[in-house]
Amino acid sequence: MKYQEIGQSGVTGSRVALGVMRIGGKTREEAAEVVQTALDCGIDFFDTADIYGAGRSSMMLGQALRDVGVPREQVKVQTKFGIFMDHELKYTTRYDFSHDHLMEALDLELELLQTDYVDFALLHRPDPLVDLEELADTFAEMADAGKVRHFGVSNMGPWQVEMLQAAVGQRLEANQLQFGLMHTHAIQAGLHVNMEDEASLDHDGGVIEHARLRHMTIQAWSPFQYGTFEGCFIDNEKFPQLNAKLDALGGEVGATKEAVATAWILRHPAKMQVVCGSMTPEHIKNACAGADVEFTRQQWWDLYFAAGNDLP
Repeated sequence: MKYQEIGQSGVTGSRVALGVMRIGGKTREEAAEVVQTALDCGIDFFDTADIYGAGRSSMMLGQALRDVGVPREQVKVQTKFGIFMDHELKYTTRYDFSHDHLMEALDLELELLQTDYVDFALLHRPDPLVDLEELADTFAEMADAGKVRHFGVSNMGPWQVEMLQAAVGQRLEANQLQFGLMHTHAIQAGLHVNMEDEASLDHDGGVIEHARLRHMTIQAWSPFQYGTFEGCFIDNEKFPQLNAKLDALGGEVGATKEAVATAWILRHPAKMQVVCGSMTPEHIKNACAGADVEFTRQQWWDLYFAAGNDLP
């Protein structure tokens, strides 16, 4: 495993993190096995959110960290908040950065995670009704109380980040975004700039370039997904060319397809952090191995092309 600084926080974390959205469906023993596998692979960074499993994911992560006996200071725990889910209706009714909602969400997360603080707290989705002064006061209150050590955002574009950063006193260290071999439009739009084809459509406003300029860490979620929630592209018959190239390159470097797909993200000079969401120990091991795979420029481009992308 390799490690990197998250943003400019001074905090280092494993280049592959474990996202625990699905851990809520595990038994206590299974959850402990998942967390122990991650630790054995060198993962020291764990990502959750208050809405995952209506809080059960955070509860299971907190318990698993206790069960495996890892000292709190040896791991980094990150949560995300700002989405209001009506648990009776069982769906999201709004995005909410109000003081009361964020404070209540954070306090509940700390209770479920069995910790006094989180290393990072990210605003999960943009709230168009955000009161910037209120948010600044909320962040200051959380930081002064020692409940949150560092802050960031998730699923936000450059101008949304800039607006928030201009208001809050703490640096926004990370932006968690979907990125991977089958979710490359943030790169594709930059290559097709000043053109009129479909690939030239910029959905994100140069989010990768912005993160690099701001020294923010992009945390790549669902790195093995195609679409948003359609499924995994690895060993999927819908993507024969990509899987053939993953297999071929894996043979060249002695790695599995998951490791190759992980290494492709980590090869980008933006120094992204991959959030692996698998709850299968073998898949976690394979993804972690990608942190130690080195690619040439051409190998990176070959995978980009195999994923269906082109050059103008």
